[in-house]
Amino acid sequence: MTSISTPTLKIPELLAPAGNWECAQAAVENGADAIYFGLEKFNARIRAENFTEADLPELMEFLHLRGVKGYITLNTLIFPQELTEAQQYLKTIISAGVDAVIVQDVGICRLIRHLSPDFPIHASTQMTITSAAGVEFAKSLGCQLVVLARECSIKEINKIQQQISQKNTSLPLEVFVHGALCVAYSGQCLTSEALGGRSANRGECAQACRMPYDLIADGEVVNLGNRKYLLSPQDLAGLEVLPELVKSGVTSLKIEGRLKAPEYVANVTRVYRQALNQLLETNIETFSSREKDQYKLEMAFSRGLYTGWFEGINNQELVHGRFGKKRGVYLGEVTRIRNAEITVKLEAPVKPGDGIVFDCGHPETKEEGGRIYAVIPNGQDVILTFGRNDLNFHNIHIGDKVWKTNDPELDKQIRQSYTGEYPQFTRPINIEVHGEIGEKLIAISRDQSWNIVQVESEILIAEAHTKPLSTERLKEQFGRLGNTPFHLDTFINNLNGNIMLPVSELNRMRREIVSKLEELRSRPKLWELNHQGKWQDLISAKSTQIPASASLIVLVRNIEQLQAVLTADIKTIYCEFEDPRNYKEAVKIFREWKDSSINLVPSPQSPVPSIFVAPPRITKPGETWILKQVLASQADGYLIRNYDQLEYFANERCVGDFSLNIANPLTADYFQQRFNLERLTASYDLNINQLEDLITNYPAQNFEVTIHQHIPMFHMEHCVFCAFLSEGTDYTNCGRPCDTQAVTIRDRVGSEHILKADAGCRNTVYNATAQTGAEYVERLISLGLQHLRIEFVSETPEQVEKTIHSYQKLLQGEIIGSQLWRELKLQNQLGVTRGALGIM
Repeated sequence: MTSISTPTLKIPELLAPAGNWECAQAAVENGADAIYFGLEKFNARIRAENFTEADLPELMEFLHLRGVKGYITLNTLIFPQELTEAQQYLKTIISAGVDAVIVQDVGICRLIRHLSPDFPIHASTQMTITSAAGVEFAKSLGCQLVVLARECSIKEINKIQQQISQKNTSLPLEVFVHGALCVAYSGQCLTSEALGGRSANRGECAQACRMPYDLIADGEVVNLGNRKYLLSPQDLAGLEVLPELVKSGVTSLKIEGRLKAPEYVANVTRVYRQALNQLLETNIETFSSREKDQYKLEMAFSRGLYTGWFEGINNQELVHGRFGKKRGVYLGEVTRIRNAEITVKLEAPVKPGDGIVFDCGHPETKEEGGRIYAVIPNGQDVILTFGRNDLNFHNIHIGDKVWKTNDPELDKQIRQSYTGEYPQFTRPINIEVHGEIGEKLIAISRDQSWNIVQVESEILIAEAHTKPLSTERLKEQFGRLGNTPFHLDTFINNLNGNIMLPVSELNRMRREIVSKLEELRSRPKLWELNHQGKWQDLISAKSTQIPASASLIVLVRNIEQLQAVLTADIKTIYCEFEDPRNYKEAVKIFREWKDSSINLVPSPQSPVPSIFVAPPRITKPGETWILKQVLASQADGYLIRNYDQLEYFANERCVGDFSLNIANPLTADYFQQRFNLERLTASYDLNINQLEDLITNYPAQNFEVTIHQHIPMFHMEHCVFCAFLSEGTDYTNCGRPCDTQAVTIRDRVGSEHILKADAGCRNTVYNATAQTGAEYVERLISLGLQHLRIEFVSETPEQVEKTIHSYQKLLQGEIIGSQLWRELKLQNQLGVTRGALGIM
């Protein structure tokens, strides 16, 4: 077998989650190269125990002593009134010698670079980076590393690597290798915000994707048997594609799980550490994951394990639909129930003490489960017995599936890996010794972090007449590094002659080497810091006095809606169609209407009518053809949703859409000044007070606010049409049911949320209930806001006309916001609510 040496195979960093101190210790003792963790605020796992600012010095000293880096997650959107607090947070983080901060908010990236020219920024997966253009965007912000969206396949990762290399915009790339998969693109999920005012972009995800739904096609419930968890992906496990990930050149492999227990962190970290070490020691082409590793990963936490999107799109595998919660290892099926004994056709090992659960196909109900008292072999099956009154046998049925949810023996082994008094995972050091007879012995030691120390003997080297110190004896003495964070990797003996030195002196030198290395490693990193820097220094735009006459912008999603809008005196229309090829027809209809209309003399109060069209929200490598189709419409302008589109439509009229996550003046200023966008759509995460803060801290005329819409909740690579209305795996063999069937998904309270597909076969789930900000319109206009958007999804032309007319009456002062809200509810059963603009 050919051995591959370290220089020819660069092993990525292994990055583990830490929701608390115990998790940090579990990660360190099981081989993590780095951990990521959050503080009390501004992190995307606000429900984790997290760390405090006061913990930072001790935590970073511990990590660095152990050769582990520490990254802080500041990966939420930051609202205007929080910028000053975030600024102070950042100064504390930089001063504490943290190794990097993981960031979602564009404005925060700018602020970090203003405060420190060298402090590392990692672009969070919440930035939704799926292409070379996204990496280039992150680099322009001063980021040193990009965490790619989980939806990127290995093939796409390789393509991105190739493109950024060709464009000389290379940055290190990080990918998630294991853990829970969000069904929606991170940074683009508004479900928790829409349904409960808990924003995923603020670390408050309510996990609506893990709930059961009914699938309704053309008004009829589709019989899917026990598959009701239509939006709950299996958990990601990249173990079996680890060689391909390593060969792709990614710099870091990230384990998800800041809400998980320390046992999970220890277990998963150790499996991937050992697998990466195995890659170093064997031929990468012959690597295969071990069955016992699969068992450990399933016992750690599993909704089913799958390679996610790494191997491309397979909609039949990603979401099995049978449950959305932790299961574990599949044991088999119940074949007999008799006298408090349950016979199981076994498919995996089981022993007394193991915890199991019986799955009757209704995971939303309370399930029977408990610890096994005895295991009795019975031919091909086993008989399981339980403690008295542990189970209600009336709720267990022949055919029920049995899952092992807990293995106490494994848990004990895992806990022992990180609860000992002394370090259990050690880092290599190299030692070389020099000296001549009659001189001091000099030992030089280096660690992996480029620290170097030199110690000298206090006794001169003597000539040995009987038993000189051999290289083996010297190596043995200097290698006695037990109970320290180190182990001896290489030892080089440069001593001349037959020499002698007391063993006690060698031991003293070894202890001094350890002490000096520990002192060096524990020092905080010193980053440059502009203590006087303020976020206000970065704002360049000034407000200009423009007569505040507010106008409506209307977004439509089909030709019939467009034709209805053309009867309503709307000057700016946006089109977002499922098929961009239909934009040409829309533009033609609009221009014919415009040419035939009279009284279209432009003025500041009445601009020239314009039609803008929208590309899809996500652009991946190889999808420029979609942007070409959009540009071929020759529309007046384009609604910009992502980084590729900022680049592709740079010479056109452009409006930044909500998906750019513009939540504060620093972000707004960056997009406005750098990309010359005509307007910026305010983030849908802002309530009315936060919106007011935004448009009073940055010129109001630069913004538009969506005041009526079915909020786009999930935006997904997962295609529900393909997965549940076909037997196909992707667009090549699904038969495109999205073209022929109107589909909704019904939640537990009976709301039917609208499902649409786009040109890239990505799905969006729109809230069944439209929301309005009508009650706040007068206040927003008084602050200088001029552009108000209303959006339609599947409304009829008649509903479109009535809704527009109601908002026009609102702007003309004929009705007030609360009247409009009641009027719409009565007119067309839109079920309008106050929605996310309301103060929760």
